Amino acid sequence: MSTRVAYLGPKGTYAEKAAKALAALEKLDSPEFSPCKGLRSVVDNLANNLCEAAVVPIENSVEGGVTTTLDSLWRHKNLFIHRALVLPIKHSLMSSGSISTISEVLSHPQAIAQCSKWLNDNIPNAVHLPTNSTAEAIRMVKGSKFRAAIGSKDASEELNILAYPINDIEGNCTRFVLLSKKNIKVDGNKASMAFSLKSNSPGALLKALNCIANLGLNMSRIESRPSKRELGEYVFFIDLDLNNNNKKDFENINKELAPLCNQIINFGCYLGSEVE
Repeated sequence: MSTRVAYLGPKGTYAEKAAKALAALEKLDSPEFSPCKGLRSVVDNLANNLCEAAVVPIENSVEGGVTTTLDSLWRHKNLFIHRALVLPIKHSLMSSGSISTISEVLSHPQAIAQCSKWLNDNIPNAVHLPTNSTAEAIRMVKGSKFRAAIGSKDASEELNILAYPINDIEGNCTRFVLLSKKNIKVDGNKASMAFSLKSNSPGALLKALNCIANLGLNMSRIESRPSKRELGEYVFFIDLDLNNNNKKDFENINKELAPLCNQIINFGCYLGSEVE
């Protein structure tokens, strides 16, 4: 029986590369990759049982957390992270024309942001146009002499590579996660969770963080997102480092945080991997 894996399409995106790598690491049975239009659609496909797994970017080393993914995870309470993968991102500028003729640059907003300095230094007058994915941008510029796309050179197809790499930060990388509706307990080295506080008062967040620290758990990431209910109310996403000494303490985290929080979502323990 095949395992349907949703990812941000179309074919040729960094997300497709991550999806195939994560499926191999997890040894999924006969993975069948299903490209979706938009990150929200990827998560919704999993939540609505249209696939068995989904791969989404959750954090970029330059632009920070991927807000659509974080908001989708908070919206759907029954999704769990099974594995993480860090994928190096090296963008190229490609077109059917030459760099001197480019007046429009198309790509996913994150890709454009990751190359903003290079674009400003080399094509300062070009208009930046957002697309749903880097692969979509590549398709849209085919045959155009004045349009260029930012994306993976592996997906360039018939386009000319005008410059590579063009990302502003050499160590640019994105962390992708494999999601499922099954909460499989894994002997992992990472855990992720999110919570909202009962009180928006001085020291409320500090009390919650102290609970985590008192359990001997190290936070490798903390990020806030608006709750979307009222101004000044936030949801906090955290990643925790796990080892053999603190895994039992992690099991008590919900109990310790409960008196301080309106809602707590535990996305589970999982393994982090890295791809060269």
